[in-house]
Amino acid sequence: MKNNSKIFVLDTNVLLHDFNCVFRFEENDIILPIVVLEELDRFKRGNDLINFHAREFTRILDSLSGDDFFVKGVSLGEDLGRMFIETGKPFSEELIKSFPEQISDHRILAIADYIKKKHKEREVILVTKDINLRVKAKAIGICAEDYKHDQITNIENLHKEVITLEGINKNIIDSLYDNPEGIPIEDLKLEKEPYPHQYIILKNGSSSALSHYNPISNKLERVIKTSAYGIEPRNAEQAFSIDALLRPEVLLVSLTGKAGTGKTLLALAGALQQRSNFQQIFLARPIVALSNKELGYLPGDAKEKINPYMQPLFDNLNVIKHNFKPQSPDYSRITEMLETEKLLIEPLAYIRGRSLSKIFFIIDEAQNLTPHEVKTIITRAGEGTKMVFTGDVEQIDSPYLDAKSNGLTYLTTKMKGQDVFAHVNLVKGERSYLAGLASDIL
Repeated sequence: MKNNSKIFVLDTNVLLHDFNCVFRFEENDIILPIVVLEELDRFKRGNDLINFHAREFTRILDSLSGDDFFVKGVSLGEDLGRMFIETGKPFSEELIKSFPEQISDHRILAIADYIKKKHKEREVILVTKDINLRVKAKAIGICAEDYKHDQITNIENLHKEVITLEGINKNIIDSLYDNPEGIPIEDLKLEKEPYPHQYIILKNGSSSALSHYNPISNKLERVIKTSAYGIEPRNAEQAFSIDALLRPEVLLVSLTGKAGTGKTLLALAGALQQRSNFQQIFLARPIVALSNKELGYLPGDAKEKINPYMQPLFDNLNVIKHNFKPQSPDYSRITEMLETEKLLIEPLAYIRGRSLSKIFFIIDEAQNLTPHEVKTIITRAGEGTKMVFTGDVEQIDSPYLDAKSNGLTYLTTKMKGQDVFAHVNLVKGERSYLAGLASDIL
């Protein structure tokens, strides 16, 4: 081990979050507690992405074998540190008094404590996405951090991408109404050119216009409030969302906002409006069991276990259906699409193995995905596929993600500026006055 570098002790959840994480620590050395390998072994079986990550890291570990993991460590590559596996260590007296139970987390703490005392000349840091474990570590004097490689530091801009420009020359607003093809962006005389597919509200007193910056024509185009499969936009952000959903040149959309702003409803309506352009509509969401209970705890067969998690998606579909009379073609068409699987509502894990060509793919509750999961989903997009990610980055069910590290924040920040991507943050709740009030003040 290098005396001038740090030593990072990794928790299991870091490896499951990013199976390539061991290559992200520059010249510093890495300790893998033996208990982490035990936990990884339990995650290797299954079809979810977390199981894939466990298998992939095991393959990485196998490819590094040949050297001595336990004494000399193995090199992680040029300009990188070495990785060591540390076997179980006795609990110190302080650990026994504080955390007498010999659970996995406490065994990891015992190893971090041992490494810290063994290498007093170096900084030893426990890296874990478990907030409670970080607190426990700090309580006994061990430095602990979250895994920060894919965290987004400046998330404030996530909510400011729809901009309002006051005091715009009325002639410019009139020109937008008079020219369907748009006006040159230079006419606005902005200090900074908008990013591709940015939405802008122009105002001058009582005059106003909704607009969209088209990066292909380099023009500002007027956004007309358009309905999608019977769903009428109720505010500017909803109008912008429908515009992004219906634009064929925009292949990737993220819709963020608090509960009740209409994200999922608009995405589904936009998909149904364009059903003839796609072979299938997929609507999926990750299953995050609450209270640390796995699906196996729930009664019934596999379908009955997942139905409670999928019900909100069917609720949105019913809202759209009830805009039409039961005997109307639009109403019956939805039923027919469900029966023929032209419209498929399933857990995300069930969708992953399918071909994603000519698909309108909506991923709901995307804030519960990791950045790597989002990347895996998008990189499977085939020709003619459009993807829409929706979610509330302030309402995360996963215990190892937060507003800065979840996949929806990562996607929206990293894709900003790409000419196939559009993002709208919906602000105003439209379920009811009561729902909006509760969302704001409770």
